[in-house]
Amino acid sequence: MSILINESTRLIVQGITGRDGSFHTKKMLEYGTKVVGGTTPGKGGTDILGVPVFNTVADAVKATQANTSIIFVPARFAADAIMEAADAGIELIICISEGVPTLDVVKAHRFVQMKGAILIGPNCPGLMSPEKSLVGILPGQIFKKGNIGVISRSGTLTYEVVYHLTANSMGQSSAIGMGGDPVVGLYFRELLEMLQNDPDTDAIVMIGEIGGNAEEQAAEYIKKHVTKPVVGFIAGQSAPPGKQMGHAGAIISSGSGTAAEKIAALEAAGVQVAKEPSEIPGILKEKLKK
Repeated sequence: MSILINESTRLIVQGITGRDGSFHTKKMLEYGTKVVGGTTPGKGGTDILGVPVFNTVADAVKATQANTSIIFVPARFAADAIMEAADAGIELIICISEGVPTLDVVKAHRFVQMKGAILIGPNCPGLMSPEKSLVGILPGQIFKKGNIGVISRSGTLTYEVVYHLTANSMGQSSAIGMGGDPVVGLYFRELLEMLQNDPDTDAIVMIGEIGGNAEEQAAEYIKKHVTKPVVGFIAGQSAPPGKQMGHAGAIISSGSGTAAEKIAALEAAGVQVAKEPSEIPGILKEKLKK
């Protein structure tokens, strides 16, 4: 079992005819993902890589019974694309676009919730269920099917941690990059709950970074509800206050959101926090022995 996506996922690509949309559609098809359609306004009736293109998400859903959408559109159109997908009945929406205005995301996320759908992102790498489905821009070749769930605010750190896990013969059940913007859809707490309830996940790796209080909230949830081993890593341990580090959400302000505070909260919840990503497989092996 895996969370959110599997062999039955039926995916449409919003912005499929663009440079990024077409490139990653090819990668997802090669991995075995069921890409059943795509959308680009004005290009309905054509196809790309053998995938039919529609003018609207509603047309695509009606023709293909798609249940998942991935968004590769410019930032100024991303909120409308998210809301269009939710309005068309898409159940899971993954927004890869970066630079989406925060207030746009707030509006779109509220609409998604009202429609009963799930949003991941924006500014995220997507998600992976190894040997089942890839929805995003993650490098499929580094993943291996197994029992470790990975959730992360950082795309590149997701890849690094997964590489170390696979190199140590520790496969993954699911890997989700939630995005590093100040406002995103699913966050640590919801994903921890999903992995806790997944019978094929035996341990969890949680990759956080400076800024916000999502990791502190996750620590509270872990303390009360998570019985599986959790290993953490917090990026930005040497970041100076007031300076944005990479992601829009990775900024320490008014003395809050520091790596030290996040590490302290996680350790108080029983989470061992690695100093380097390469340490994570060894810590996991020790925890799984117990």
